[in-house]
Amino acid sequence: MRPDPLSDHHPDPHPDLVVDRLDVHSTDAGELARLRAYADAWSLGFHEGGLDDDKHRRWLESTRADDAVLRAVWPRTSRVAGTPAPVGTFTSWQQQVNVGGGRLLPLHMITDVTVAPTHRRRGLLRRLMGEDLAEAADRGLPLAALTVSEGSIYGRYGFGVATRRRRIEVDLTTRFALRDQVEDTGALELATPAEAYPVCREVFARVLATTRGMVARPAHHAVHDSGEHDWETGGPDRASRVAVHLDPSGTPDGYVRFRVKDTDGGLVEVRDLQALGPQVPLRLWRFLADLDLTAKARAIAPVEDPLDLALTDPRVVTTTEVRDVLWLRVLDPVAALEARPWSADATVVLGIDDPLGHAAGTFRVTTEQGRARVEATDEAPGVRLGVDTLGALYLGDRSVLTAAAAGRVTGSDVATWAAMADHAGPAPWNTTGF
Repeated sequence: MRPDPLSDHHPDPHPDLVVDRLDVHSTDAGELARLRAYADAWSLGFHEGGLDDDKHRRWLESTRADDAVLRAVWPRTSRVAGTPAPVGTFTSWQQQVNVGGGRLLPLHMITDVTVAPTHRRRGLLRRLMGEDLAEAADRGLPLAALTVSEGSIYGRYGFGVATRRRRIEVDLTTRFALRDQVEDTGALELATPAEAYPVCREVFARVLATTRGMVARPAHHAVHDSGEHDWETGGPDRASRVAVHLDPSGTPDGYVRFRVKDTDGGLVEVRDLQALGPQVPLRLWRFLADLDLTAKARAIAPVEDPLDLALTDPRVVTTTEVRDVLWLRVLDPVAALEARPWSADATVVLGIDDPLGHAAGTFRVTTEQGRARVEATDEAPGVRLGVDTLGALYLGDRSVLTAAAAGRVTGSDVATWAAMADHAGPAPWNTTGF
């Protein structure tokens, strides 16, 4: 146990609590019991119930594989339960994100953030988040990210919606017809998730390297993607199949993992679709439409997906939901802005407001031939925005002019900043959940 240090000049605001870290790699019986309590706490916090032995083992294995940092808040005593359970949990680890132009940046990833309803409005999340982001910034990580259950919480900590997705339903009956026949000289092979997993890993690595906004997958994805374990059923995934697309040379360049639910009227549940190039996704959709005894498919898709335009009847695709996915937070504006691609060549002075201080300051941004040079300056800013807005604009999911119309970007040089920042690459797309 490593209690948090307290300043002599600032008394502990939570004297009835202990804020510390858990050693995820420990084999000590006492620490393993604390790890079990931690896992149950975040799982109960998301109304999923406590973890059974198998789920707990899998969670611990993947958490160790990611070398995650686990922060917890514990009551010092309990008058009801024999052993106090955590009233706050916070997990983080490091991965990578594609920021555009084929560039991967280190990414500080955050998940399993919970505060028990018995301890709300006491500043526990502020404390956990503040300490975690400060350590990430001290390590030189340029970006932090999380996915959220509630949209009103994380803007105050500097996070902004950086990627979105839509949930779609696709009519797979005779209404499904592509405007032009897909010219495909490759081939398709059908396999179990276990058989296809090594190939799917290779395809995803290529997708990560070429897709703006894509995040490297944490360790727990391997268990599900390989069919070894289905979190919903608690056992192996025996219902899913994988169709792998091979290019003319026999190299895998796409796949779709899916399962058919007969009880739902021939519903195809698309669990993962990754593809390289514009034709491969359409070929995989053509395959899904050719499945026997099916009527519709449910999947997630980019906000702007070519499938709608590729069909003779665009109403074959129905959007049932548009929702945020990746929330991004800039910790080092110089490293982050110099890494992403840019459009017009110009110079602006950018003022960033950051209540936590990590990205706060004024910076001269000069772009030339798609690259930027960023340096701190004492000049008056021509553009001002909050760090949460910077996170929302960073990957290009929303335009500067849209943010300005919402009052989130101001200044005399907004039009110049928009010309530099907007349309500097494809819209971001991320399918990695965490």
